[in-house]
Formats: sequence, structure tokens, C-alpha cells
Amino acid sequence: MTDEQQLFYNLAVALAIGLLIGIERGWRERDAKEGERIAGVRTYGLIGLLGGGAALLGEHFGSLVLAVSFLALAAVLTAVYIANLKVRGDVGITSLVAGLLTFVFGAMAVSGEITLAAAAAVLTTLLLGYKSSLHRWLGALEEEELRAGIKLLLISVVLLPVLPNKGYGPWQALNPYAIWWMVVLIAFISFAGYFLIKIGGARKGIIFTGIFGGLASSTALTLHFSRESRQHKAMAPLLSTGILLACGTMFPRMLLVAGVINPELVGPMLPPAIIMSLIVFLPALYYGMTLQSKPVELGTTVKNPLEMKSALGFGLLLALIMLLVKALQTWFDDAGVLLLAAVSGITDVDAINLSLARMSHDDLTIRVAVVGIVIAAAANSLCKGGMAAVIGNRETGLRVGLPLLASAAAGLLSVRFFAY
Repeated sequence: MTDEQQLFYNLAVALAIGLLIGIERGWRERDAKEGERIAGVRTYGLIGLLGGGAALLGEHFGSLVLAVSFLALAAVLTAVYIANLKVRGDVGITSLVAGLLTFVFGAMAVSGEITLAAAAAVLTTLLLGYKSSLHRWLGALEEEELRAGIKLLLISVVLLPVLPNKGYGPWQALNPYAIWWMVVLIAFISFAGYFLIKIGGARKGIIFTGIFGGLASSTALTLHFSRESRQHKAMAPLLSTGILLACGTMFPRMLLVAGVINPELVGPMLPPAIIMSLIVFLPALYYGMTLQSKPVELGTTVKNPLEMKSALGFGLLLALIMLLVKALQTWFDDAGVLLLAAVSGITDVDAINLSLARMSHDDLTIRVAVVGIVIAAAANSLCKGGMAAVIGNRETGLRVGLPLLASAAAGLLSVRFFAY
């Protein structure tokens, strides 16, 4: 492609970006009378082209041209906004900001950042198009959840960067930055699962509740649904399906978390994770296809996952497990690590998963880390199967306990072939 052709292409992208945003704005304000809109489809297209042209002139005559063009556009759009404000009263500022962004994206496209400009324009259009949904979600947001979101930003954006990134304590096993980074990772995943349930609602059915409840806490969901099955025996098949979906979600989550910490773990962990997931998901799919789907009330299954006490407690648990892993490896070689994995997995998979994945960079072999993580997952599955059998009714115990038992056994057998 010649330079001239590349230039035409860049300007075409700038125009397309403006038209894309203009279509959304035009549809949003389609009922407005002529002259009441800040800009229409054609105007947004021209603004994108203006940004591209200003960037092109700026390459030849200096960046001052681009700055003056942007300020001139801002002045014109502001004047139109003030005029509409006098006529219509309350007028949102969104269209004005969208016009300025269109100029910036057009300038980025001509400056060579085509992919970034196009992606930003698409995201902007999506954000503009989901106005009503965003307002509805904001209206449903509770004060406690807002504070939890701020705390999540606090522990990730403020605290994480200032922590020292080096080992302390016996065997230099405790790295404050690494430990807290893993706390942030789990907090983000749990927070996402909580809000997916919050936004969609538990009444959407067992599939939504089970899968996203599993992202937040499959153990909590298993405990709650098992209790419900004893109180409402007619709901046992549906509740069993929800439990299996939540438990099956643990394995992809386990693989994701370990892969983020150390991508080398993904290959040997993938076959056991797939096998264990399928053994749990297939019965859930069968139950779901053979039963009528009724809404399941989530009740208090999943609570807001981000409390500073919980984050600090999880961080301390991670530090303790990392220290124990190093100690047991030193004293008893790999056998001690695998024993700890089995014990830790009974109550929590995330902590031992993160610890072994982190230590597989230097202190543990990939094989030991993978075997330990799968052992922890198997122990956790057996624990939840026993929970369903003891707390739930007999039907729930069979429907949930047998697949989880089979999944644990298959995972332990498969890891012998793929991790060695």
C-alpha cells in the first residue's frame, strides 16, 4: 500500500468512526426536533473526519494546529449545548463529550493508531447504547456494594504498587507483592461472580445461579442448596443441578487462576480440568434437560465477597500456606507438599492453587504443582459431595455426591498420565 493509499484509508477509518458514534447518537435522539440535537449522524461523521484532517495538518505545520482545532470544536459544541439548554431546559452533556471523543478518535486513526482508535470508538458506542441498563444497575447498587468496589480499587490500585516485591522470612518464602497480587486476583473474580448474580438476578434459573454462583463461592452455594433440598424435597432435582453447575465451574476457574500466575501450568492442567469438568457438567446437563426449569431463590447463598477482614484473612492464609509448602518441601520433599494440598483443598482450593502456582516459577517443579492443585480440587469435590449427602436429602446426596466422587477419582487418575 502506497503512502497516499494509506492516508486515504486512515481518513476513511476516521470518517467511519464518526458515523458509528453518530448512528448511535442519532438513534438515541431520533425523536428530537430539527435543531434540538447537538449533532446528527452527518455531523459526527464530519467531526471524525475533522479530527483526522487536523492530525494530518499537525504533522506538517506542528501540533498547535491540532490543539487549536480541538479547542475550536469544543467552543462550537459548547455554544450549541448552551443554546439547547435555554430552549429545552435540562440537556445532558453526553452528546457534547461524544463529539469531542469522535474528534480525538479521528485524530488517532490518522496518526497511525487505527486499531486503538477503532476499539475505543466501539467501546464508546457500547457505553452510549447501554444508558438505560447502566442507570438500572446503578439504581440497584447498594451502599455496601459501592464501598466494596472502592475497597477493591484500594487494595489493587493503591496498596499493591507500594508493596515490596522481594522475599522475606524463612527460606525467603514470603513476598508481600506476590501474596497481595493473588489476593487482588481472587477478589476480582469473586466480585465479578457476585455482581453477575446481582445484575441478572437469581430468578433467571439454575444455570445462571449455578455457574456464576460458582464463580463467587461454590462451597457456599452447595451448603445453601443442600439445606434447601432438605426443606423443599420437590426442588431437590433442580437444586442438585445448580450445585453441580457451581462445582463444575470451579475447575475452569482453577485453571484460569493458575494460568494467570504461571502460563506453563495450563498445558499439563488442561486435560485433568476438562475431564473433571465434564464428569460434573454432563449430569447437570442431563438433569436440566429432563426437568422443568423453575426459578430458584438464591437467598443468602452469596454475600458481598469483598470485606477488608476477608481480604486480610485470605492474604494471611496464602502467606501461611506458602510458608508451609516451602517448609514441607524442605523437610519431606514433594510428599509433604502433596499432603498439604490434600488437607488445604478440603476447605479452600484458591489458596493452595495460588500458592503452588506462584512457587512453580522457582521452588516447585511444574509436575508437583499440577499434581498438588488437582489433589486439592479432588479433596474439595469430595468435601462438597459429602456436604450434599449429609446436609441435603437422600436424592440430592446421590445426584451430587456420585458425580463429584467420579470427578475426583478421574482427576487423580488423569493427572498421573498428563503431569508426569
